[in-house]
Amino acid sequence: MLNGLANINIELTSRCNKNCWMCGRRKVDREYPELALKYGDMDFSLLEKIASEVPAGIVVQLHNNGEPLLYPRFGEAVRLFRDTGNIVNIVTNGKLLLEKADEIIDNLDTLSVSVFEKDEDAGEQYDILEKFLALKGARKPFTSLRLIGDVDAAPYKKFNTLIIRRVLHSPMGSFRYRKLNPTVPEIGICLDFLNHLAINKDGDVSICVRFDPKRLGVLGNIRENTLDELWNSPQRLAWKEAHIAGRRDKIPLCSYCQFWGVPTGFDPSEVAD
Repeated sequence: MLNGLANINIELTSRCNKNCWMCGRRKVDREYPELALKYGDMDFSLLEKIASEVPAGIVVQLHNNGEPLLYPRFGEAVRLFRDTGNIVNIVTNGKLLLEKADEIIDNLDTLSVSVFEKDEDAGEQYDILEKFLALKGARKPFTSLRLIGDVDAAPYKKFNTLIIRRVLHSPMGSFRYRKLNPTVPEIGICLDFLNHLAINKDGDVSICVRFDPKRLGVLGNIRENTLDELWNSPQRLAWKEAHIAGRRDKIPLCSYCQFWGVPTGFDPSEVAD
């Protein structure tokens, strides 16, 4: 009984090929080595187990903290979930779009490229993106550009694709948002908590995809429990009741998170510093 589950993030790999200044993982590596991740890839056999338990028709995002296109069997991973009727997506930094084009085009459903302010690789990323979109043409995946922070959208409008704006927040988690407060849904309950799960490359299942170096939101491991058991676990149900009662402050991970499951966009030209 996975009623309510609409979106799941699966971390194919925790490895990354960039060293972004606003990345929480890099901050942990530098300043909190005791919390640093052990980078690596998910075993394909574990991915197959997860695929056998994920309900059809939901959104499957094959990324979490790493760069998904680094996964050696990326194309096969996409097909595991696509062939069971899921909507399969990744968010990527775009560096490997051309190298992995044959595993992406006509295979993945949707793709979003993250473009963030003050990125020293922005020029290279732009060139790769231009070539990839020309190669892909009208074929899948539907591609969007996620502009994070104060990024000039003008150069990207020539690509005639969806441009998504996002507000920067603290590298260590979804708090201290820059310029704007996060959007809160009318029900007063975090939508991510209600309909989302995340699984890291080792099989740890978390209540959402927020950055969580202390593993405060981990419910258990998919190797030891089924997805159904973890979704309906006493711990998650207790946290759900706290959300319903308006007491997210009683939940270790949610207590300092300012995100409510509704991404906040903005136009830098319309917001004063």
